[in-house]
Amino acid sequence: MSRRMWLALGLIVACITASTVGAAKALKNRAVAVIRPTTSGATLRGTAIFTPVKQGLRVVVHVTGAPPGLHGMHLHEHGACGNQGKAAGGHYNPDHVKHGFLPKDGFRGAHAGDFGNITIGPDGSGSLTLTVPELRLSDPTRGVVGHAVILHAQPDDFSQPTGNAGDRIGCGVVK
Repeated sequence: MSRRMWLALGLIVACITASTVGAAKALKNRAVAVIRPTTSGATLRGTAIFTPVKQGLRVVVHVTGAPPGLHGMHLHEHGACGNQGKAAGGHYNPDHVKHGFLPKDGFRGAHAGDFGNITIGPDGSGSLTLTVPELRLSDPTRGVVGHAVILHAQPDDFSQPTGNAGDRIGCGVVK
């Protein structure tokens, strides 16, 4: 093989390696919760993807197979989905503050898990995107990894202490 061909081959290998390393780093720098129904026979499915951005942590939730309407979406204290989602415990609230809407009220006026509501359309699907300053993937006081994402049956009405969002119809552990 000529020197020119070896150089070309080396360049191709370097590009593939850089691309693979970049993709692996991008995948490593996020966390995902796969949302499943809390009761058997339900068709609900979804994902919650947590990605660090300059402004904090971007949360993108996609849900299908859910009942139409508004549904409370929260991060809960435990990374467990058993007992129809009750094993997830209460809202993630490391700062011991009142319930609110985290993107609007901040950590002094809302639980770290208060993500508000997701709108589910007539076809059973919906999306929620928000960016939360100071929330992190892994952090002793404000990390999301190891906690459960819960989709509630009812809307979060932002009342105290937890927003009256009702039963837990979907759950996924952030990994």
